[in-house]
Amino acid sequence: MPIINRFAELHDEITGWRREIHSNPELLFDVEETASFVTEKLKEFGLDEVVTGIGRTGVVGIIKGNQTSSGKVVGLRADMDALPIHEETGLEYASKVDGKMHACGHDGHTAMLLGAAKYLSETRNFDGSVAVIFQPAEEGGGGGREMCKDGMMDRWNIQEVYGMHNWPGAPLGSFSIRSGAFFAATDQFEIIVEGKGGHAAKPQPD
Repeated sequence: MPIINRFAELHDEITGWRREIHSNPELLFDVEETASFVTEKLKEFGLDEVVTGIGRTGVVGIIKGNQTSSGKVVGLRADMDALPIHEETGLEYASKVDGKMHACGHDGHTAMLLGAAKYLSETRNFDGSVAVIFQPAEEGGGGGREMCKDGMMDRWNIQEVYGMHNWPGAPLGSFSIRSGAFFAATDQFEIIVEGKGGHAAKPQPD
């Protein structure tokens, strides 16, 4: 019996979603159009539940497996916001919004999770439930924190959450995984130095 690669069949459709999102970038929590696009697709796929407005503009969809005896609920997460960067690629699907661009791949993350949602809702060959989580404000603003403050984890009893990030330099068809922290975060801090003034090149007195 031949093995059907359903994701290969979905490739062109997922690519189309990514390009649509890429052309219409939005920043931080102001991702209403992207969230509406995601919501429309999830409802079209026939998810068991689709909830908007989590963490202001986040979207959560629930897919129940063919078996639910374990009670396990696993979250799959993608980010939806773009960056305040002007795109100069000249691509036919380049940003239509001056000063905004999906330069960090969140358009791809959202499209990939939509693809996973479509596949999982078609097959449902798992025990428990999957929560597909579409987060706003990853590029500052703490969108994930706001979704959790809205009670997302407790509302659906989500026990684990998995996310991924595209990595253009990785070989095609491969992925990397490890336990613990994977990428560094950024933060700001101030240092106060007290002392006598001096020349930067020759700070020591003669």
